[in-house]
Amino acid sequence: MSNTIESETASAARAYADIAFTSSDGLRLHARDYAGASGFARLPVICIHGLTRNASDFDEVAPEIARLGRRVIAIDVRGRGESSWDQNPANYNLAVYANDVVTLTRELGIARAVFVGTSMGGLITMTLALRHLDLIAAAVLNDVGPVLSPRGLARIAGYAGKGEVLRSWSEAAGYLRAINEVAFPDYTEDDWQRWARRAFFEKSPGELAMRYDARIGLAMRAGAVKPSSMMARFAFKRLARRRPTLLVRGALSDLVELEQLNLMRSLAPHMAYAEVDNVGHAPMLTEAQAKLALGEFLGRVE
Repeated sequence: MSNTIESETASAARAYADIAFTSSDGLRLHARDYAGASGFARLPVICIHGLTRNASDFDEVAPEIARLGRRVIAIDVRGRGESSWDQNPANYNLAVYANDVVTLTRELGIARAVFVGTSMGGLITMTLALRHLDLIAAAVLNDVGPVLSPRGLARIAGYAGKGEVLRSWSEAAGYLRAINEVAFPDYTEDDWQRWARRAFFEKSPGELAMRYDARIGLAMRAGAVKPSSMMARFAFKRLARRRPTLLVRGALSDLVELEQLNLMRSLAPHMAYAEVDNVGHAPMLTEAQAKLALGEFLGRVE
């Protein structure tokens, strides 16, 4: 099992080129660049991960999108993955993250793109809609919106930024199962092992550490992340009413529950919607229902 997973991880790594860029405040940041298949030129796709995740979250879906003829850029948000940690944890906020995305697009000469944002990545996308709507041709919000369930926020705050150090890949897989099994009840041991290799790195022999700066969770644990705000609602309406928008939601989600879903539909009646059965927060976008919805949505966006 382990050799198979390591081989799959190496294969995913060969599918992209590394991008190194510098933020406006001098931080060295990283992204993965998946070349689109040859053919009719189409708008690129920019993928942004969730709070404790990194660009490798898209290592299965990004190549599939690239095969559709779209260049895919998967970003390691500052403090995660291969991007540098910020010496000032106050900079771990949506406005700074959005500015980093703008810096990357300008460096790459990308004037417009389709944005795919999982959880925090969706909030970053909505933040971009406030000042840089011209960048967004269309958006996929993966299990996130302008109003979030306090139940899901509490669960995430319970583990985000704890800085766990574990001794084996088996321990790492077990840790991820303990905090995420409620959202992925059908996952197998292989699934948890694959996730472990995305979430941890070998800091030293026999020592695995999370691939993010533990201080990214400070604001959340301090209660600074609110379930809703007027600004978030305005950002969502500005995005979903002016640009094609797809909401992908896990049927078991504790962050976008039915109350939040109904509010989003009332604010944006024309928003496309797809629900992933027996999955919580947040779908990996590799599930059959998510892949179908994503493919159909991208097919409507030049």
